[in-house]
Amino acid sequence: MMTDYLALTRKDPPFTAAAIVVIVGVLTIGAVYYVQYVMLLAPCPLCLEQRYAFYVCVPLAALLWLGASHGASRKILMLGFIVTAAFMLWNSGLATYHAGVEWKWWQGPTDCSGPIDKLGSVTNMMNQLQRISLVRCDEAALRILGISLSGYDALVSLFLALVSAWGAKAAWARQEPEEL
Repeated sequence: MMTDYLALTRKDPPFTAAAIVVIVGVLTIGAVYYVQYVMLLAPCPLCLEQRYAFYVCVPLAALLWLGASHGASRKILMLGFIVTAAFMLWNSGLATYHAGVEWKWWQGPTDCSGPIDKLGSVTNMMNQLQRISLVRCDEAALRILGISLSGYDALVSLFLALVSAWGAKAAWARQEPEEL
């Protein structure tokens, strides 16, 4: 059975790359929703922002998966994979930044990891209190084997960026079907 999957990977790499992005992406979003709604660990603003790439890339990869199996042009497939790779690479950088904030390597956004300072007038203080986030970006809500969820997101996003780049390269090398 494993040889069947390897044969399919060799036969149609764009199809395989799109399938990997969809499956891993859905599992990743499912895991963060499990943490949020079952384990009741609320996400911080940076955590929520890290989901955007998955919201774009999973449906796009599903379309690429469909297109790869139904003879979409190699240029369309390549463009879709490049877009997916770019989003996932950006998300890997954002997740790395977030992990660094959690490890206190650098300061995070003041709206979710900094103290309220320079209160000034009562009006200014009330405005700052209304904007403050209760979930801090600089404290990891959960670590598994010493790595926070943003650390895992950095790794998963980098993996999906590499898979998408492989899909783009394979799509470019793909032979166009001959016209009748």
